[in-house]
Order: sequence, then C-alpha cells, then structure tokens
Amino acid sequence: MIELKNTLGAWHTDRFDTVLKNELEGLESRLLPLRDGLMQGSHVAEDKGFKVMIIDTRDDDQHIRIKIGVFFASIIAGCACADDPTPLDTCNEYCEFLLLVDKTTAQTRVSLVNG
Repeated sequence: MIELKNTLGAWHTDRFDTVLKNELEGLESRLLPLRDGLMQGSHVAEDKGFKVMIIDTRDDDQHIRIKIGVFFASIIAGCACADDPTPLDTCNEYCEFLLLVDKTTAQTRVSLVNG
C-alpha cells in the first residue's frame, strides 16, 4: 500500500492537483497496478514512467476519493533470442484508477476502474 502524505497535506488547497500529480508520478511504476490495465502489450515498460490526469476528487469523513487516468507504455515481449531482429516496440496504454486516501494515515488503496 502506498502513502500519499503530501497529497493529504495539500487537500483543500489550490496546490492539491499539482502535489497529487507530483507525488504519484514520483512513485515507481510497479507500485501501481498498471499491469491490470494492459490492453495492447504484455508487460509494463517500467523504464518509461507514466503520466497522471486527475478526473475527479471527492471526500467524506474518512477518505479522499480520487479518480485518475494514467498514461503509460507497454511492450509486447518477443522470444528475446540473441538473433531476433525484432526490436522491442512500445505501445501507448491508458487506464483509470480509484485512489482511496485515508484522511488519518494517508494510506492509499488503489483499484482499477476500467480495464
């Protein structure tokens, strides 16, 4: 589980969107379930990073609910033979997640919305 402490601290400020994007885009891609959202490739191209788009934010007494879109790259893995002339090609991917940020601990659950 990830902790979005800076995001929680910026809730209800004009910095919220920027802080959320920076905090998420600073995470290692393996911390988000990007693999669950693959539509074209067979593996997440982790070295390519990802970009976040904020779609919706709401809250209740216990949680901040944030719907995000994530743009990332995947690869279609070949046989990886030494004499395979096929270069690794990347595919553009997109999926949406719901982030549930606990207002007390900043512990954040991430679940795939589409896929």
